[in-house]
Amino acid sequence: MSGLYETDESDVLVLPLGDRAIVVDWGGSIHPDTHGKIRALCSQMERNPVPGIVEVVPAYTTVTVFYEPLKLRDPVTGDQWSRSGGKGDRSPFEIIKRIVSRMVMGLESVEAGSSRIVEIPVCYGGEFGPDLHDVAVHTGLSAEEVIKIHASQDYLVYMIGFAPGFPYLGGMPERIAVPRRSSPRPTIDPGSVGIGGKQTGVYPIATPGGWQLIGRTPLKLFRPDHAAPSLLQMGDIVRFRPIAPEQYAAWKEDDI
Repeated sequence: MSGLYETDESDVLVLPLGDRAIVVDWGGSIHPDTHGKIRALCSQMERNPVPGIVEVVPAYTTVTVFYEPLKLRDPVTGDQWSRSGGKGDRSPFEIIKRIVSRMVMGLESVEAGSSRIVEIPVCYGGEFGPDLHDVAVHTGLSAEEVIKIHASQDYLVYMIGFAPGFPYLGGMPERIAVPRRSSPRPTIDPGSVGIGGKQTGVYPIATPGGWQLIGRTPLKLFRPDHAAPSLLQMGDIVRFRPIAPEQYAAWKEDDI
């Protein structure tokens, strides 16, 4: 395949994405080990900035690296793109491919023990979780069992996306997996906790959505006035803690 580069890890590919980005692809299915390597690569790039790299975007099994061809420079060899078209000139893709591939080959996965644990209080059911009953019926469980199962897991934040501060969480038991709603809601309240297929997540801002809503947190996941606007970050561990409606009503941000 033209333009494809395989690293020493046979399951990792480095592929071009247009003329200003590349994709590092671990392929396969979503897995904590892959996530650890993605975190490690992003951390490596943050600690050792490369001239010309403008943004690094992690996903479940990939990292996309955006770069500015005219500013790109290999920090090890000093190579940079030239318009001269000389015989020894390297293309921007060849330069960025070599830089990133060198990083990938030296990676050590970030261990789960290094993750920050964030507890999220959730008021389940009632006006806060209008779809909890439907989830219980679909799964053949009681509403109490759905809550217990949902709140008994540790969830890994694989990435932040879709909306500002929205966490893509892994680790939800398949016992409470349910299809998305046939008709998405035009607006979902911030803090709503939902289930969509085999995933669960928290809506940080008012937005349309089709997930089944089982509860709501009074915690603000997106704080635009903070230095780090997203409460959750890639690699965090989320634990949901059931609270009563009175606790939800009395909640204050400084409680955490």
